Amino acid sequence: MRCARRCPNLFGGGSNQRPSRAVARGAKPGCMPFLDEAKIHVRSGTGGRGCISFRREKFRPKGGPDGGDGGRGGDVVIEASSQVQSLLDYSYKKHFQAGSGKHGEGNDRHGADGEDLVLRVPVGTLVRDAQSGEVLADLTHAGQRVVVAKGGHGGKGNARFATPTRQAPRFSTPPGTGEERWLLLELKLMADVGLVGLPNVGKSSLLARVSSARPKIASYPFTTLNPHLGVVELGDAERMVMADLPGLVEGAHKGVGLGLRFLRHVERTRLLLYVLDLDPSRERGPLEEFQILRHEVQMYQPSLLQRPCLVALNKVDLPGASLRAREIRKSLGKESISCYEISALTGQGVEELLGEIFMRLKNMPVEKGEEREGGLGG
Repeated sequence: MRCARRCPNLFGGGSNQRPSRAVARGAKPGCMPFLDEAKIHVRSGTGGRGCISFRREKFRPKGGPDGGDGGRGGDVVIEASSQVQSLLDYSYKKHFQAGSGKHGEGNDRHGADGEDLVLRVPVGTLVRDAQSGEVLADLTHAGQRVVVAKGGHGGKGNARFATPTRQAPRFSTPPGTGEERWLLLELKLMADVGLVGLPNVGKSSLLARVSSARPKIASYPFTTLNPHLGVVELGDAERMVMADLPGLVEGAHKGVGLGLRFLRHVERTRLLLYVLDLDPSRERGPLEEFQILRHEVQMYQPSLLQRPCLVALNKVDLPGASLRAREIRKSLGKESISCYEISALTGQGVEELLGEIFMRLKNMPVEKGEEREGGLGG
């Protein structure tokens, strides 16, 4: 196993982030807050007016109508980009408008089309209409885009309406006004492996052990308030993305603690790694904690229980932990759930666990649109 380089930073490492604003708000440069929800207002461009004009030249007294059409208004497009890691930019600016079309002119000159507005969001973003709740798009791979507000059409100039029986039309058609709407952007992280566990079981320590990511580690609950991603490499050919997500508590599916924010990100992971704590001083035993985790996942989305999973029994280096681990392995073995004894602190058993994860991911079919930068592969 070889420690990997850091995954593209979720906290503002992308090229389109704004470090100056973060510093002004008291954040450290290069360590911006992660944002996974945003509400924005978009407006497409209006079309240009059609022109009413007649050709008047010295040697063409009967030149006729020559009013050009107006240009089309620009669309508002949302595009998934692997270069964007957070919805942070959309917390600074809420209103976005595409360019309007130019008006038509005489001498059959058509107005220029308005410029489309492309808003780039992270891969894994769900786009909803804020009023109806309708899902407009689920952007699961880089380059996927959706038009969320279509630009207005340009008005037609009077040259369009000239006929042998109506040689001097003095009217044009009005332009389209475009569309506007409020949108909800909801980011669901896309990772190969998601770490699932109650607070203080060692998820962040495990991620720090196997990758270059440096999540906050402390001895009090909820040290992880935002998701962290790390790239894990095995040798020189294989790598995967591992996500450390905020800890679950009982009642998470009802919104207790950070439950709903956590469970949303679990949906995108290909394999779930349940991390259980073997520390005898914990209030609940590992088996009870495992049942709580499974129940919360099931109540949020029953299909997640069918997702491939493994169990990591952490802190095996503590006195008496090995004996406790054997009992758990025996119990979960009846459900055909594989358990691995590890110590995120010392590294004991971690390489064996990673080997099993890589093997399982390699044997999983990758659905269309599931490929992501930094995922399993060479």
